[in-house]
Amino acid sequence: MRFFQLVFFLNILIAPIMSQTAEILVECDPETGLCTIPDFTAELEEVSWKSGEEIIYVGDPMCSWCWGISPHLNALQRYGREQAIPFTILMGGLRPGGGQEWNQEFKDFLKHHWDEVSKRSGQPFGFDLFEQEEFNYDTEPACRAVVTARSIAPGKALNFYELVQHHFYVQSNDPKEVDFYRPICDELSIDFEAFAGKFTSPEMKEATQQDFGKSRQWGVSGFPTVIYRKDDQLYAIARGYAEFAEMKDRLRAIGEER
Repeated sequence: MRFFQLVFFLNILIAPIMSQTAEILVECDPETGLCTIPDFTAELEEVSWKSGEEIIYVGDPMCSWCWGISPHLNALQRYGREQAIPFTILMGGLRPGGGQEWNQEFKDFLKHHWDEVSKRSGQPFGFDLFEQEEFNYDTEPACRAVVTARSIAPGKALNFYELVQHHFYVQSNDPKEVDFYRPICDELSIDFEAFAGKFTSPEMKEATQQDFGKSRQWGVSGFPTVIYRKDDQLYAIARGYAEFAEMKDRLRAIGEER
């Protein structure tokens, strides 16, 4: 298997990967807008790169800073289309399996970070989730839903991802329930029955694990991360919260460097 490491551009450094247990919270840095991820191991398929260039976004629908950066990713995708650069979304898996005790300490931790994201990005948040007596903050099903939608309608993957974020962060609905995705599929004209059948399949569960593994294989240790690929070389143009103008400038600077 051939391994690739990101070239981190403009002094963006690789942070250590953090192991997660039920007692350890995922760390989110309000200065960088980056949420670090748990360690992960998996049998990975060999990567076969196509020639050319690509923008790759690595995130998690239940990562608050990924919700914060969402409007800027929309702008970046539009810019990529103008420049004929394909845009790919990859799931990283912030908190697969969950397991964190749903107590007041954890709720306060989430509220604090959501407030930070909202103040910096202007993105809306609802807080009805914290009225629930029980909730497992397992991000694997939401990631798997995006992988499933991507397999059915690749061109709608980012829109699907953003709607998952909105229904979770603003409407406080539970992404672990398959019916959560019915209005999202309806809005995007995706056949919900086809989606639901694939969502619970072993194939989509394995494909989601492959997404998680690829991000670690490439050296991604936090979300959101935005990568520019030129042939088989990877460059990080954002690691943590960034605005569209910053990411566009970095893309251009990499092109000038090459």
